[in-house]
Amino acid sequence: MRKINNLFIIITLVLAFFIIFSNIGEGPVIFLKDSSIVLTILLPYILNKVFKLNINDGLIFIWIIFIFLAHFLGVICNLYNEWAIFDKITHTFSGVLSSGVAILILDKVKSKNMFFNIIFILSFTSLCACLWEVFEFTCNALVGGDAQRVALTGVSDTMWDIIVALFGAIFVSILHFFRKS
Repeated sequence: MRKINNLFIIITLVLAFFIIFSNIGEGPVIFLKDSSIVLTILLPYILNKVFKLNINDGLIFIWIIFIFLAHFLGVICNLYNEWAIFDKITHTFSGVLSSGVAILILDKVKSKNMFFNIIFILSFTSLCACLWEVFEFTCNALVGGDAQRVALTGVSDTMWDIIVALFGAIFVSILHFFRKS
């Protein structure tokens, strides 16, 4: 699994550097948007090193796929604007990913109470989705733009983003229940 993760990281970084250097004259906002993938794709490794978290290779794989989908294809290649359902796919996947993080936390504290575990997974994922939407709103307010599509949809886009992330968490919670039962 580690070799697959490294291969996906290398492919993503090569593609990202190609796009970064092809857009070099587009201004600082485009440069930051394109180059921020370098930090985000490597974040699990940085967290493992700095905080000694020991994030497993399976969760790192999910993270890499998520960053490739959301950041590279969605932001850099502009699929969010080209394919309307792409946003919901990535937010559902974010629910799966944040549920995986919640399970890692539960494994660290060795919680055996399945009811608590399911509530924790759903709550943690809901919090992550909510904080992401607050982050998007703050960026829109500070930098401009309409990542939340408020002008087009009102709050519908934001609410659906949170709802589909919760669907991802429900799916993972069901799997977790059957895996631990």
